[in-house]
Amino acid sequence: MAACAVRDLGRIGYGDAFELQRTLVEQRKRGEIPDQLLIVEHPHVVTMGRNGHDENVLATPELLARAGIEFHRTDRGGDVTYHGPGQIVGYPIFDLREWKRDVVAYVRGIEQALIDALADFGIASKRIEGATGVWTDKGKIAAIGVHISRWVTSHGFALNVETDLNYFRYIVPCGLTKPVTSMRAMGSPASRGEVIAALEAHFGRVFKRKMEKS
Repeated sequence: MAACAVRDLGRIGYGDAFELQRTLVEQRKRGEIPDQLLIVEHPHVVTMGRNGHDENVLATPELLARAGIEFHRTDRGGDVTYHGPGQIVGYPIFDLREWKRDVVAYVRGIEQALIDALADFGIASKRIEGATGVWTDKGKIAAIGVHISRWVTSHGFALNVETDLNYFRYIVPCGLTKPVTSMRAMGSPASRGEVIAALEAHFGRVFKRKMEKS
């Protein structure tokens, strides 16, 4: 079973995390490192994906700045999303040539790992056809947006654990006018560490990787 190094980087700025991903992607392409799963938390930031629409950012740049929210355009798929304290953001740097050369299967795999991790904490979640991410009966609980270059992945998922959901009012999340929720809003007292451990286990199972703390 191939190894995957799991690295919990704590709180890190979005720009710094993006540069780190780019470095690791190039190293992974050259076979210098095994697969990686970066776990981070970002300060308040709104990011716009390749397929984003400016009208889905509901606040002016000045208003975002006053609210302490950075704005970044990025090369992941998807539209606009928010990251901030209380979220667990995961960036898998996987070489899909060693799993399945199938982008859709990869995204479905991320969804499945999230769905199974949430189930560990008594939260029922699901997919919605045509709307990438993970959903509960109270709204979207995890967003997904990925980038793949020569079968090596970057970007990933954002799971709302104890996120201040008020910050989503500045955007139309992922271009969909549907509510968002969090594990805490769903009644789960799970800690960040407990959720990371569950995610690690289910990513290892879904992607057939031996997860190793790095």
